[in-house]
Amino acid sequence: MKYFGTDGFRGEANAVLTVEHAYKVGRFLGHYYRKEGHNVRVVIGKDTRLSGYMFESALISGLTASGADAYELHVTTTPSVSYLIRKENFDCGIMISASHNPYFDNGIKIINGRGHKLEARVEEQIEKYIDGEVEQLPLAKRENIGRCHDYSAGRQMYIDFLKNLPKTRFEGKTIALDLSNGSASVMAREIFESLGAHVIVRHDTPNGTNINRDCGSTHIESLQSLMYDTGADIGFAYDGDADRCLAVDDEGNVIDGDHILYICGRYLREQNKLNEDTVVTTVMSNMGLYKAFDRLGIRYEQTAVGDKYVCENMMEHNYSIGGEQSGHIIFKEHAVTGDGILTSLMIMEAWISSGKTLAELTEDLVIYPQLLVNVKVRDKLAARLDVDVQDAEEAVKNNLGNAGRLLLRESGTEPLIRVMVEAESEEMCKENVDRIVQVLKKKGHVIE
Repeated sequence: MKYFGTDGFRGEANAVLTVEHAYKVGRFLGHYYRKEGHNVRVVIGKDTRLSGYMFESALISGLTASGADAYELHVTTTPSVSYLIRKENFDCGIMISASHNPYFDNGIKIINGRGHKLEARVEEQIEKYIDGEVEQLPLAKRENIGRCHDYSAGRQMYIDFLKNLPKTRFEGKTIALDLSNGSASVMAREIFESLGAHVIVRHDTPNGTNINRDCGSTHIESLQSLMYDTGADIGFAYDGDADRCLAVDDEGNVIDGDHILYICGRYLREQNKLNEDTVVTTVMSNMGLYKAFDRLGIRYEQTAVGDKYVCENMMEHNYSIGGEQSGHIIFKEHAVTGDGILTSLMIMEAWISSGKTLAELTEDLVIYPQLLVNVKVRDKLAARLDVDVQDAEEAVKNNLGNAGRLLLRESGTEPLIRVMVEAESEEMCKENVDRIVQVLKKKGHVIE
């Protein structure tokens, strides 16, 4: 598609994504969900980016001009929008966020009435409306013009939901949190302190331009330093809109999405809550995770990269847990989207109930060395379809054999080709990644 990727309409504010785009998205959604005698209700949240206010106003203008009522959560997390759509029967929801991207980017994530990411067929219709390929939509008149409501109470409703999830309290535990100067800043400390933990927080003072800057789940070394300095028992780091979570144990080891799937998948099975004894992963999960699941007798399925594909698989087969290595984890009993804070609470529950250290919980999970290089290219599709690139891909796969694997794919949200190799040594990873990258450069695809 032209505008929408795997995670909404995303790009640099007022360069790729403009207020005109946002206004038209609002106009389309307000019209699309209209039914005779039905008052359309749309809930809207945003992260802490400077441009969020601008896009929020534009979206609300479009929605109300089409006759829809907009309910403003203000700064909140993406999963809170999904939760409230389902709980309060909104027609749809919008989250204004570019997730882990830098502050000058922003995005529009549209969530349907079931709390899932919007269907591609509807996104295609929105694109046609943006480009003027469909007739103009009627404007609401007189008493049919939409209204705007302050809905801060909805955010508190979601916070209360999270506070009541864990089956155990966290007294005696010291928890370090890296809030990425993002959405989690408005709620995470309150939730953990209400459960009895001693909480140490960093990067909780957003100013509109410092979201994700050298902090959060994409800069996990910041949390590792905080753990070292404070001696905390466990640490959690979130991304800008708090739909993903990574952790650090008391020895400074990173607990990524694969570790979380292992810890929580095993815990759910012990609780007889792992439906079909199956965990859903993406093709990016490490070979070591699959070998560990094999030893435990836990089945697994693989999807394309993107939590929307994980969610689709889980909903189709009623699986209990699934997620991505990057930290998007879905617990079907509680949510239908990745939720960083919820994931933290589930890790805490599994850890405390085990009576072990977090390091002991993951000692049977041996992660293969993995190298991922993101190559900025002029045209993702042209690079991916290049015959010489495909020949290099086949040569690397033959070279690795059963001792490793190559994953070569286009980013769904950025102008990148992702080259990932897993192998028995870091040297093998680098050698084989370099082989692909050099071909991309030689053929003129790479933007230096």
